[in-house]
Amino acid sequence: MRVVVQRVKQAAVTIAEHQVASIGPGLLLFVGLQEGDQQTSVVKLAQKVAKLRIFADTAGKTNLNIKAVAGAVLSVSQFTLLANINHGNRPSFTEAMRPETAKPLWQLFNHTLMQAGIEVATGHFGADMQVQLVNDGPFTLVLDAD
Repeated sequence: MRVVVQRVKQAAVTIAEHQVASIGPGLLLFVGLQEGDQQTSVVKLAQKVAKLRIFADTAGKTNLNIKAVAGAVLSVSQFTLLANINHGNRPSFTEAMRPETAKPLWQLFNHTLMQAGIEVATGHFGADMQVQLVNDGPFTLVLDAD
């Protein structure tokens, strides 16, 4: 499992010219699930995201998590995070989890964030989405389950 975490001022997802989700300040998460990922690693990574201290405190130090700043999450499924480009120029997605297995794990990831008391908006699993964001910092992290 791989999650790209971007601290944002705002973010939104549009599908077929209709905005389906948006947040103000918080985290935009691109979530990719890999063959072999288990529920335990999905929950563990969601808990890690909830506890990430990447927001500034009153002294300007990154000491606060998303709950402390009353931020929201926009979670977008993105199988292309698992692309393999070691051979040739065309990405291979064989390491990405099959959609029928990945969708429930992505939903578990989002549910775990909600259980932590975080507001979560989502794109639509498997849809062709346009994502708009205003990066804050920019501050971007890549988290892997392994």
